[in-house]
Amino acid sequence: MKISTKGRYSVTALYELAQRYGKGPVSLKSVAQSQGLSENYLEQLMVPLRRAGIVQSIRGAQGGYLLAKKPADITIGSIITTVEGPIAVVDCLLAEVDAAEQKCSKACGCVTRGIWEKVCDSITEVLDSITLQNLLDNDQNKKNIGCAR
Repeated sequence: MKISTKGRYSVTALYELAQRYGKGPVSLKSVAQSQGLSENYLEQLMVPLRRAGIVQSIRGAQGGYLLAKKPADITIGSIITTVEGPIAVVDCLLAEVDAAEQKCSKACGCVTRGIWEKVCDSITEVLDSITLQNLLDNDQNKKNIGCAR
């Protein structure tokens, strides 16, 4: 399994919003410049994040985006699954695979399926245990001990 740029850039963009949490809306242009990302691509990523209630958009000259929740209430797992979909290392674990023609004919007797379920559960557990606040705290700790970003 590989997290695509959608997932990575979404986490990066929301980290930027978390850094500015409580200071009003942030323009995507500002986020793009600060993080070295494409503004057009960020616009596409914000759509599902807004629909999921993770970010809010404010229109107008002083508008932009802001987190809809506190950084401590937004997990990396929720960001990733919002833009990427469910986490699965093999296709047979995807919940959407309900059509009979798409089901694996070996699913009931598959020897390795339990392994992939455990791997997915572990990945999900880790991603759901890390919040944007954790990223902010980790970054602050690095600065406190003299590590440059």
